[in-house]
Amino acid sequence: MKKITIFVLLLILTIFPASAQQNLIKVEVSETVELMAILSRMAGLREYNMDMAGQYTQDTEAWFAPYKGHPVIAYYQGLHNNNSISYDAVMSMAVHLEATKGEVKFVGDKTDLEKRWQNVNIEDFMVRINQFYTDTRFHKFFQGHRAFYDEALKTYEANVMTYFHQDWYPQFYGTEPTEKFRVVIGFTNGGGNYGTNRHLPGQAKEVFAICGYYIDPKTGKAFQNGAELSSTLIHEFNHSFVNPLLENEANNMLMMPIGQKLHKLSALSMERQAYTNWQTVINESIVRAAVIVYMMEQGYTNKQIQDELISQLCRDFRWMPELVTALRHYASHRNQYKTLHDFYPEITNALSKYLENEIRRAKEALK
Repeated sequence: MKKITIFVLLLILTIFPASAQQNLIKVEVSETVELMAILSRMAGLREYNMDMAGQYTQDTEAWFAPYKGHPVIAYYQGLHNNNSISYDAVMSMAVHLEATKGEVKFVGDKTDLEKRWQNVNIEDFMVRINQFYTDTRFHKFFQGHRAFYDEALKTYEANVMTYFHQDWYPQFYGTEPTEKFRVVIGFTNGGGNYGTNRHLPGQAKEVFAICGYYIDPKTGKAFQNGAELSSTLIHEFNHSFVNPLLENEANNMLMMPIGQKLHKLSALSMERQAYTNWQTVINESIVRAAVIVYMMEQGYTNKQIQDELISQLCRDFRWMPELVTALRHYASHRNQYKTLHDFYPEITNALSKYLENEIRRAKEALK
């Protein structure tokens, strides 16, 4: 009996290697992601009004047109105007909602929500979102598009998920993930992509990559450029490893003067991208550099890698070459640096040298 059991186990491991088992992330559609996005769309939030989903956009407009004067719309516009509820704050609430048995419930703890929700009366919000959910017959709309959602998820699995290798993260960062990764397609989000999380009592923290859905006007199809789209997915999951590094007090104190200078150097362009503080700029910078290293290590073409780097330079992450060089040094000296936390002082040095060079160039120009 033992021989048979061992043989079966070996057979399973042969057919499904460990790395493949780790990468089995199911791509999902979420009723509450669609609920919050469509409510935001009806309230006029521009980031949820990109009109890029073809027939689905038309269906949304037709179904919800009779409810444009619904009292919850005006209430939600007030939240937008007074509490800046927009962009990722919308998705933060979405993952803390569950729709079951005709009712929307809040799950988790309010303190886990994005900070813009902290001054909102959540109990009052839940009464109103349920009113909207019931009056608009939202569940019927969602169920009526189940076949469309399922087909789109299959396309995403085939064209994009093949580029995503979850086992790269613990190898690169030197730490095992303590979170559960989840990928959700936001069918009303257009070109918007958001990373958010929740931590339910007694469960592992869940990290969400909420990826937008849009139809390419040239091909009339969605999710065709899998390599390009995968960079967004790779980006979002890097945050769960990078952001905690800056929460470390020693790292924070070391990086603060550098981060403040970098933010000041590019404040206008960063704020247009909703990066309003130095901590966000630093985390975004390291994450974007890690994406490029991932692409280099996972066999992307030179053009794909160069396009990604140029894209970051165009977004005013002008120090990206220095960061990529630093992370590549880390990756090739793992006998010296077991984790990226061990290497963090060198990241600050690389950014500090970038600033020194910029200051020197400016002084030379004024001689």
